[in-house]
Amino acid sequence: MDGNKNINWFPGHMAKTRRIIQENLKKVDLAIEIIDARIPDSSKNPEIEKITSQKPKLTVASKCSLADPNVTKLWKDSYREAGRHIVFYDCKTGEGMAEIMEEARNICSEKLDRWTEKGMEGRSIKAMIVGIPNVGKSSLINKLAAGKKAKVENRPGVTTVKQWVTTNIGIELLDMPGILWPKLEDKMGAENLAITGAIKDDILDIEHMAGLLCGRLRDMYPNLLKERYKLEDDEIADRENYEIFESIGRKRGFLVKGGEIDYERTAKMLLEEFRNGKIGRITLERP
Repeated sequence: MDGNKNINWFPGHMAKTRRIIQENLKKVDLAIEIIDARIPDSSKNPEIEKITSQKPKLTVASKCSLADPNVTKLWKDSYREAGRHIVFYDCKTGEGMAEIMEEARNICSEKLDRWTEKGMEGRSIKAMIVGIPNVGKSSLINKLAAGKKAKVENRPGVTTVKQWVTTNIGIELLDMPGILWPKLEDKMGAENLAITGAIKDDILDIEHMAGLLCGRLRDMYPNLLKERYKLEDDEIADRENYEIFESIGRKRGFLVKGGEIDYERTAKMLLEEFRNGKIGRITLERP
């Protein structure tokens, strides 16, 4: 569980995606950036912020049913105070879907008024969907389109080409491949991206990532950690990440020959249970 491992990820297709976004911005009225409601800050791509700075912007925080609702409220208030538009959405429950169209119309209200004056009422808003890999872009598009129009898998980097999708709510969506940025200089932010699955597990030390998750849960959600893995106070308080990780492996009986902990199996289980919401509703950062 190497704690000094740096996270670097910027394959060629992401540089290409950045160029495609820049070239296609002129075709849309609005940029919709999808972020992860569990890591609203870490999942915002500063490259996207720069590239789309001249376009009206709506932020949609996906997977909100997995996020802590109390912290979600803090993020909503923070965006509102900054004069920015955000909607928290969940593709499984449909929560926030109506708000997306409402906010898009509010943001584009002046343009819609001009269209009405020119007899173009009913014209669809064109929006570009952008965000980091595996943040829920395709799932959102499929929900808005009332059908599977975009390819969806629970792994980063599935959408690899731009594609237009027509919805039944008055928005045409231009789906862009997921894009990370060249240097993940914020160590904690990079770790959060890895923990939530925005960076492919097969290029990382997943045991280290699972250990980091144990530390985050110890500090932020100790009761959920104890309840899910049947841990006692003294198995969490003042314990190092790897000690909590090992306690969980033992509790689950993930042992190999000789009674040693099966680190890989324990790590995969921890990350999967966090990502699927089995530990509880968790947000890893506050505004």
